[in-house]
Parts: sequence; structure tokens; C-alpha cells
Amino acid sequence: MRGLVWVVALCACAPAHAIEQLALHALFKNKAIVLIDGARRVMNQGDTSPEGVKLIAVDTNTEEATIEVNGRREVLRLGMVVSAFGGGRGGGVTLYAEPNGYFYADGSINGTPIRFLVDTGATSIAINSQQAERIGIDYKRHGKPGFAGTAGGVVRMYAVKLNTVEVGGIKLHNIDAGVIEGSYPRDALLGMSFLGRLDMKRDGEKMELTQRY
Repeated sequence: MRGLVWVVALCACAPAHAIEQLALHALFKNKAIVLIDGARRVMNQGDTSPEGVKLIAVDTNTEEATIEVNGRREVLRLGMVVSAFGGGRGGGVTLYAEPNGYFYADGSINGTPIRFLVDTGATSIAINSQQAERIGIDYKRHGKPGFAGTAGGVVRMYAVKLNTVEVGGIKLHNIDAGVIEGSYPRDALLGMSFLGRLDMKRDGEKMELTQRY
């Protein structure tokens, strides 16, 4: 990426405050441009912005940057806007469709990072058994066995409860989910057991998710 880069002096001791919106604008080796409440910050790894956002790490291969605010870490992706990061009312996230037309979101299940595919046609969150093991879910012991219909047919599934599911500034508790044995689905499906508790607004290639209170 070429272009004029304005270097912004960053104060490592600046006090943090509630951040309303974060977005990853560009990535370089050991550097990122982050939009913080509309302010454009050019940051090296280890820098802290005047708003109190610290850049922990960047990964140009996955197009991700890890930041920290008030002791909490979040992974930002290019094309994803995180709203109400500071923990205020109405936490939310804005997603943009990828070239294949699908919406993806980076989040976590029980504190373990995971990539979601937004699927309004799925009754609940769905993950494969390999993902469940990585997260530490003993689905065979604690889950309720059953079956689920998929595009590939009927498959074995275990119904479980997830302690926490987090996407952007949204964090929900006690979410219904299904664990499907095998490697399907490749990306965890963010279904209606999570989405149904949010306000959803889609405008073309943009989707806004907002937590209800």
C-alpha cells in the first residue's frame, strides 16, 4: 500500500475512556492505522493512542490487529467496525459482506476466539466437534444427543449451552448451541439463538447488530 502517512504522536500514558467505535483501516509490518471514534491513528506495535487504545500485535496474513482497551483485548479485522467497545449501553458491531456475499464476524465462545459465519437460517449456534474440543466443551458428557438437518443431510448433533458468546461489543450468556460431529461446519454458524436476541439491520452489503437492553 502506497500513500502519504501522517505520523501521529502517541502518548503511552494517556488515560483510557469509553470508546464508541473502533475500525481497522490499514495494516503494515508491525504497524496499523486504526480509526478510533473517527480519529485516524497511525500506530506501531506497543503504542497507545491518546484515547487509551494499545496496539498489541498485527498480522498482515490474516488481516487482523490485536488491541487492548482498559485491560480487555479485542481482535480487529479489516472491514469490521466494533461499536461501544468501552462497555456502554447498546453494544454492537457493524459487518460488511465479503466478496462471496456472506457476512463473517470474529468473536469468542467461552472466552476462546472463533470465526463465525452469520446464518439467520440456523436455529442456534452450530460448531463442529473439533471446535468444541478446542473450546473445552465436553459435549458427549454434558450435551443432549439428537439430529440436525444440514445441506448434506441429517447428521448427529449434541445440544449444549454456551456460557458466553461475544462478537464485537456484544456479549451474551447462556446461549443454545449444537455440536456436530466431524469437521462441518468449517466456520461456526452464528444462528438465531444469538441473533434473535439482537436488533439486526441490513443495508446492502452492511449489517448492523445491536444488543438489546
